[in-house]
Amino acid sequence: MGKNILTIILVTFFLKVEAQTSTFKKVDSLLNKGRYNAALVLLQELPNTFEKNKKIASIYNKLDNLRMAAFYYEEALKEEANYEASVKLGGIYVKQKKLHPAMKIYKELHTKDESNLFVSYQLGKLYVKLRQGKKALRLFQELIQKDNSNANYQYYKGMAFKLLKQRDPKIDSFLEAYAIDNTHMKSIENLAVDYLRLKDRDSSLIFVNQGLLVNPNHLELNKLKINDLYREKKFEDALVLLQRIDSIKPNELYTKKMLGRTYFKLKDFEKARECFKKAGRIDRNDYKVYTYLGDIEYEEENYKGADINYGLATFIGRDNRGTEYYKLGLTSEKLYKPKKAIFYYEKAIKENRKNFKALYQLAVLTENFYEDKRIAYKHYKTYIKRFKSIDKDLTNHAEERLKVIKKYYFKQGEVLE
Repeated sequence: MGKNILTIILVTFFLKVEAQTSTFKKVDSLLNKGRYNAALVLLQELPNTFEKNKKIASIYNKLDNLRMAAFYYEEALKEEANYEASVKLGGIYVKQKKLHPAMKIYKELHTKDESNLFVSYQLGKLYVKLRQGKKALRLFQELIQKDNSNANYQYYKGMAFKLLKQRDPKIDSFLEAYAIDNTHMKSIENLAVDYLRLKDRDSSLIFVNQGLLVNPNHLELNKLKINDLYREKKFEDALVLLQRIDSIKPNELYTKKMLGRTYFKLKDFEKARECFKKAGRIDRNDYKVYTYLGDIEYEEENYKGADINYGLATFIGRDNRGTEYYKLGLTSEKLYKPKKAIFYYEKAIKENRKNFKALYQLAVLTENFYEDKRIAYKHYKTYIKRFKSIDKDLTNHAEERLKVIKKYYFKQGEVLE
């Protein structure tokens, strides 16, 4: 009797295994034909096992249904601990931006097998994303010892140094990555930016140009190139690159503003105005758009229009509006409102004590407007004290006016200090 029961159990077990195997073959056949839904229906009819859940998870993963893929990998791992399934689940968590659960999985896998470079690499990247610089650095140094031919390892070592605020080792790491692979775009971009921050424009441009050879449509490197061309007054060349990146990624605030500024320099005021208005619709809080629109009106001698736009800029803006107040002073002078102009020049100086043009204009205007020239004398003296070396022509004029005013009051019997 006992033997008969055992035989029945074994027969039943093998029949189930054979049925499952047969179903998996049908599933694979359906998957080869792209019939994913039919395959899922067949799998759902099977008993709950590790293989079933893993298979369903892999199908959902192929369909980019990350939520269901994660669910079935989790179900599979409840049935059986499995290295491969854990790796897959970790990758899905990363895609879902569930970085801490992903890190927990990869840490466990790394502890079990430190020779798996893929797992170590994924864990290292997570350390960087989660700003754990010391752990990331240690792991990528270990990876480089095992394989020093992988540019990504050097790049992420640089990112770890970046988290640790170690500038020179960071740049050295990016250079090492670039030496291994001179098409490594992430390293090239970082080198271009870092050298620019160090005010080494020549070195920055080397990497900008190299990066654009590799990828002519790289947006950030194009922006760096455009900024350099604009700085060098090569506006036609800047315009070509701006039109390219505008076609790649339309409605970018940077692109619309720079197109407007470039058209402005090329005296194409209508196109400049059009670009600035588009920029204003992209970001209504960007007060500089109104400053640039004011510049167009000022150039076209529409001083009331300029006054309105500069006023809007000061109303919307919250940070340093010294430039805008200075330009309001200029337009007020053009509109024959000297008291208002004086008010704005004073506001410009309060906003930015380094605004030498506003201080100079304030000195000139107060000399012309007030009978008491001692007010202007004080402003000219302040200008010479702070900004003597900045603009030779303005300084020469300020020094000359000081002499004239001092001489005038000396004749009146008053010695000005």
